[in-house]
Amino acid sequence: QVQLVESGGDLVQPGGSLRLSCAASGFTFSSYWMNWVRQAPGKGLEWVSIINSGGAVTSFADSVKGRFTISRDNAKNTLYLQMNSLKPEDTAVYYCARGFDSVKGLDYWGQGTQVTVSS
Repeated sequence: QVQLVESGGDLVQPGGSLRLSCAASGFTFSSYWMNWVRQAPGKGLEWVSIINSGGAVTSFADSVKGRFTISRDNAKNTLYLQMNSLKPEDTAVYYCARGFDSVKGLDYWGQGTQVTVSS
């Protein structure tokens, strides 16, 4: 069965960095576009970034552009999100999700990993 397992969330100070990972299994990872989506406390889901199956095409939400980088290692079936210059407003549960669609149309999601940006 399809499984997506995020890791790497932590408490970090403003201006700090974190790298999130998403380990995929149960499907041909290299054939799918992948996303990062986040949900801040008390707010709805916010799409963060997408990467194509080969890793050459990426896109970012304006709120993270220039600070976050998405990448993937298809040999390791793993998706990454490098987050730099973190701000308190980046505090959220971060999910990886499979697909090329609106947030509600993504078909498989991980359980999420908590990122807290606070001094």
